Amino acid sequence: MADNKKTTKPEKDHWLTIDGIRKEAKRVRWPKWKSEGNTPGIGQNLAEVLGFTGFFAAFFVFCDFIITFLLKFIGIGA
Repeated sequence: MADNKKTTKPEKDHWLTIDGIRKEAKRVRWPKWKSEGNTPGIGQNLAEVLGFTGFFAAFFVFCDFIITFLLKFIGIGA
């Protein structure tokens, strides 16, 4: 026997409204600026990224100078 009950669909969440955007922003787990326990904060992550970026930038510039010097030493290049 088929049920004649009318199934109601849940109301759609209209997130593309100001209230919907506010509601969704409150659901987000935002990271903290400072470290808490074992969880690094944004400041620590930023420092690590800038440190690694600076190190590798200096490394590649140093490698470029060494390769340029060696090529000039053997007579290749201006």
